[in-house]
Amino acid sequence: MTSYGNYPEIVVDIEDYIATVEVQRGPHNFFHMGMIRTMADAFEALQEESSVRAIVLCSEGKNFCAGAALGENSPQASPTSDPTSGGSLYVEAVRLFRTKNPVVAAVQGSAIGGGFGLAMMADFRVASPESRFSANFARLGFHQGFGLSVTLPDAIGQQAALDMFYTGRRVKGEEAHRLGICDHLVPADQLRDKAREVAREIAISAPLAIRSIRNTMRGELADRVKAATDRELEEQNRLRGTADFKEGVSAMNERRVPVFQGR
Repeated sequence: MTSYGNYPEIVVDIEDYIATVEVQRGPHNFFHMGMIRTMADAFEALQEESSVRAIVLCSEGKNFCAGAALGENSPQASPTSDPTSGGSLYVEAVRLFRTKNPVVAAVQGSAIGGGFGLAMMADFRVASPESRFSANFARLGFHQGFGLSVTLPDAIGQQAALDMFYTGRRVKGEEAHRLGICDHLVPADQLRDKAREVAREIAISAPLAIRSIRNTMRGELADRVKAATDRELEEQNRLRGTADFKEGVSAMNERRVPVFQGR
C-alpha cells in the first residue's frame, strides 16, 4: 500500500488500483467546509492517476460522519458558507459529485444529516446492522442539504424519502438495506473488507468502459445536485434565522426533545 498526497484530516493510500480515502476527525468525523474541499481536492487528483480505478471512502472512529460541525468556530459554525472565501460547502460538495472514479462508502456507526448526504454521494454503500442513517434536519428546524433532495429519492423513492425528511428518524442497518440506502450489509468488523471487495470487482473491469458507463448513468447527477443544493442553501440560510432553528440546535446539544413554536 502506497501513501498518496498530503491532505489535512484525510489520509489516502493506493493499492491494487483502489484508493482508500479515510477521514480522520474521529470519533464522530463531523465535517466542515475545509474538510469537504480537501476531500474534493483528493478525489480530483486521484481521477488523474492511472493507478486508481475506484475509491473506498471510510472514516476512523465510532461514526462514519455525524454531520456538520455546528458547535465549532467559523466557518464550521455556519457550515454551509465561509465568509472568508465567499464560497460554500455545497460548491465543494458538487465537486465530489463531478469526479470520475466510482466510490464505495464503508459506513460504520452513524451517517447523520450532512454526513448522510456524504454517504449518498458514493456509488455504493456498505453498512452493518449497527449502522444508522438519519436526515435529521427537520428535527433541527432546518432544511435538508448536501444534495439529499436528489440522492435520497433516487435511491429509495419519493415516499420513503419524505418519511425520512419529515420525521428525521434513524434508520437502522437492516431497514436501510431493505430500502436501498445501503447495497451490502455485513458484520461491522467486515465493513472495509467488503467495501474493498466491491471496489476490487469494479477495478478489474476496463477503466475506460467504467467511466463511460458511469457518465451515462450518473452524468446528469452533479447538475441535478447543483440545482438542488442552490435551493437547499437558500432555505437553510432562511431557516437559520428562525427561533425554531435555535431551539433545534439547543435541544440537540442538551440531548432533549425540541419544543418548536413555528417561528
